[in-house]
Amino acid sequence: MQTEIFQQKYGKKMTILSKSSIVIESGIILTEKMRRKIQQEEERMRGVETRIQEIRHAVFTEVARMAYEEGPVDKKIEALPYKIIPGETGNFRNDVFLERAIVGERLLMAMGLPYRGAAEPAPVSDGIMEADKPEGYYTPPLINVIKFACNACDEKKVHVTDGCQGCLAHPCMEVCPKGAVSLDRTTGRSIIDQEKCIKCGRCASVCSYNAIIIQERPCAKACGMDAITSDENGKANIDYDKCVSCGQCLVNCPFGAIADKSQIFQTIRAIQSGEKVYAAVAPAFVGQFGPKVTPGKLRAAMKELGFTDVFEVAIGADLCAKQEAEDFLKEVPDELPFMATSCCPAWSVMAKKLFPDHANCISMALTPMTLTARLIKKHNPNAKVVFIGPCAAKKLEAMRRTVRSDVDFVVTFEVA
Repeated sequence: MQTEIFQQKYGKKMTILSKSSIVIESGIILTEKMRRKIQQEEERMRGVETRIQEIRHAVFTEVARMAYEEGPVDKKIEALPYKIIPGETGNFRNDVFLERAIVGERLLMAMGLPYRGAAEPAPVSDGIMEADKPEGYYTPPLINVIKFACNACDEKKVHVTDGCQGCLAHPCMEVCPKGAVSLDRTTGRSIIDQEKCIKCGRCASVCSYNAIIIQERPCAKACGMDAITSDENGKANIDYDKCVSCGQCLVNCPFGAIADKSQIFQTIRAIQSGEKVYAAVAPAFVGQFGPKVTPGKLRAAMKELGFTDVFEVAIGADLCAKQEAEDFLKEVPDELPFMATSCCPAWSVMAKKLFPDHANCISMALTPMTLTARLIKKHNPNAKVVFIGPCAAKKLEAMRRTVRSDVDFVVTFEVA
């Protein structure tokens, strides 16, 4: 039955062989082993506590501490780069002043303020009081490249490593469609002419020693929208007309050169002011803090931080599923050929940008985040709602005028 429905809707036959593999008409086979490999590739840097996470945690810790403390923040923030990066020598790069400058930009964005760059001669505290103004929250762009932290990586490069054994076969030369691979008669090793190379990777695939590698800019490789290119200095540049604020570039940059804005400062300020602040937590929290953190413990911890109460966004997901089901039965297939979910803002924005002809096929149902927030405010009219989840694109959704009055703040698990 499932095969027939798929064939009617999409004109292709899908045969389910088992739970571990699927064969589509085009001949693509996706096995459990392949799925695991893809997942491992996608999560290469996730869950690994690197120096980037160390700096990120230090930045958010200090911003949170500053928000809890009384008094002006301008003098405090000037001292923070020196507190986070102490001493005379750099801990992560070879220039302590560069490290502190990068931390300064991270501090500003952690407070929801715009990225300024190295070209503007201004102290870290310049304009810092804007962080206390609600209308300044999450002004676009949300995700920013700290240019002077970027390594200006090659967009894509195929090159021969020292692992080349100078073998007699040299299949890399035989398969190259452009004659870009030649032989160094002195060492016997292969050489790639970068001017001729089209980065197809055939030479790498036939090398018995895996001595030819394909290097891609990690942030660009992770971006499913091809939104990352190079500027005139070779630094990463984000095309915001393509960007959907998914945050994949952020978590995959090994230099920590990409950061997004946060509302952790504004959230704490709202709690400190005595307002009733409710936390709407995504169900994904169960995979964030480990098996020992139960929903009860999380709720108790959130209330200890000052939140009035905690709601799980699963209730909004139920409401969203109900509304989407009703719309589906009403509109498909009489008015629409199919209906796609609206739950993920990054996905829905991507679909509308890449497939504009089918934009009307995306459900108009409100997302679980927005529905949960509206439910909270229906029973608590003067409440402030903070959505807490793993998706950076939820910040993009909260910037919309139709959602801004429902969701006051968005804080993410990983990058706050």
